[in-house]
Amino acid sequence: MTDASVTASNVTAEKSGESASAPLADEPAFAAVSASAIVFDGKVWDVRRDTFGYNGSGIMREYLDHPGAVAILALDEQDRVLLIKQYRHPVRTRDWELPAGLLDEDGEHPLVGAQRELAEEADLVATEWNVLGEFATSPGGSNEVIRIYLARGLAAAADVFERTEEEADIEVRWVPLDDCVDAVLARRVQNPSLVIGVLAAQAARARGWSTLGAADEPWPRHPVNWDHTV
Repeated sequence: MTDASVTASNVTAEKSGESASAPLADEPAFAAVSASAIVFDGKVWDVRRDTFGYNGSGIMREYLDHPGAVAILALDEQDRVLLIKQYRHPVRTRDWELPAGLLDEDGEHPLVGAQRELAEEADLVATEWNVLGEFATSPGGSNEVIRIYLARGLAAAADVFERTEEEADIEVRWVPLDDCVDAVLARRVQNPSLVIGVLAAQAARARGWSTLGAADEPWPRHPVNWDHTV
């Protein structure tokens, strides 16, 4: 890095009020909302219109108002990942994914939701759970956030769930973690939870799993924890 670029970086950090040596982290920021309304009431998620003040301007934005979701990277003792393939109509693809599901049960803890989805989509239970990663799917147009859990100590669930609609022909495959990473880097798989999950798992494994979070770790970035009061 040149002296000029170092100086520019320092100036940017000073303007933002943080040191150039500070750990890299997103900054929570809640602009004052003066009006908020649901402009499309959907079956699964809505479109919300907010008016808020920011940098001296009154701004209106519409975005997907989403309940959030969880995904599960189930890893067996041979370092194989449980993947499912199912049809996704918006992209006209049967894509490979991690088991996942919406957090649309009122008051349900994300961990409980993840355990439920692993049982329903993969007929599995796990004795060891950790937070592997979190991400916002499209911050400019949606408040959807996804928490990825690492599930280990796997066993068959007591009940096998009946699957319908897109889930009726789910294909299940156990794939070595390294092969999953190869598929991501070769751009053969596109699902974001799968892409982020397997890359995070590879990096976490290389660090002796020291980066994992507790299964019940608070999730302040989930919209359910926001104050939407206008």
